[in-house]
Amino acid sequence: MSGASKLATFVTPSGPRVGLIQGESISPLSGARSMEEVISTYDCKTSLTALQEDAVPLSSVKLLPPIHPARNIICVGKNYLEHVKEVDTHLPGISKEAAPSAPIIFTKAPHSAIGHQEPILYPTGISEQVDYEGELAVVIGKEGRGISRDTALEHVFGYTILNDVTARDLQKKHQQWFLGKSQDTFCPMGPWIVLARDFPLHDGPRIQTLVNGQIRQDDTTSNMIFDVAELIATISAGVSLHPGDIIATGTPAGVGAGLQPPCFLQPGDTVTIRIEGLSDPKHEASKQVPSRFPMGIVRSSETLPPPATKQHTPVHHPLQLEEWVGGKKKGRTEMERCS
Repeated sequence: MSGASKLATFVTPSGPRVGLIQGESISPLSGARSMEEVISTYDCKTSLTALQEDAVPLSSVKLLPPIHPARNIICVGKNYLEHVKEVDTHLPGISKEAAPSAPIIFTKAPHSAIGHQEPILYPTGISEQVDYEGELAVVIGKEGRGISRDTALEHVFGYTILNDVTARDLQKKHQQWFLGKSQDTFCPMGPWIVLARDFPLHDGPRIQTLVNGQIRQDDTTSNMIFDVAELIATISAGVSLHPGDIIATGTPAGVGAGLQPPCFLQPGDTVTIRIEGLSDPKHEASKQVPSRFPMGIVRSSETLPPPATKQHTPVHHPLQLEEWVGGKKKGRTEMERCS
């Protein structure tokens, strides 16, 4: 990640700001209150360092989702062949069998987005099959409709990490995917965006998902059935893409529902996602997050009051913190719980 331009949204006393991360510091960009403002004014020929204000330690700030989606997050189903096999074998009734001949497109509600280290709220009483899906996400930088495959990547601003958290039982019960994938906090993103010019997309970066330190998903983006350019061309054929739109490109094999026996997320679990060119092992957790938090949904820099009835229990999600291990249930190892 040396030399890559990483942009993050973070909390300041005067409100959210966008900053450029360099080493262990983050420097606010002059006048940039949102990632959308940066996208609309950014010129890839101009250095972002010219816009930097005084740096502050990265460890001293709270990171928000790098971008707050203005529209539904566009998602892609069954885009890795091995994941197709596990879905068709172990998740009957969720989709048609066999590899798709065209991209499967669905959406997640924008309110489900949360930032780095914010907890996923477990929907107690609503679902008992909460699953993880580590994914590479594309952030659109230039508007377009009817975009050709050859010019598709010219419309990309950057890339980030996304967890397409899914309630499998809701997904099957309702015979559509929106409710099962749009529960509050079901879209952890970040912690930053790496500019497209600096991301090694053509190298087929490796993507991994870990639960409590155990590798569950491990593949490369070169194994996508439909690559980023094809996805952009397909979606934009009749749906205009706008700056700030997010496309989650699909998840590899190894989801909890595909394991035998299935192993879904439980309160206190920790999910970690790594993608080459986006993750940075220097920014690891220095302490273990407790396995329980007060009820309440974290929004921006404040925690909302507890609900009248406790319907949510958090699952912790420190995105890309490579060695974060925590939240295991007493007396039972991760392998014992899932066997």
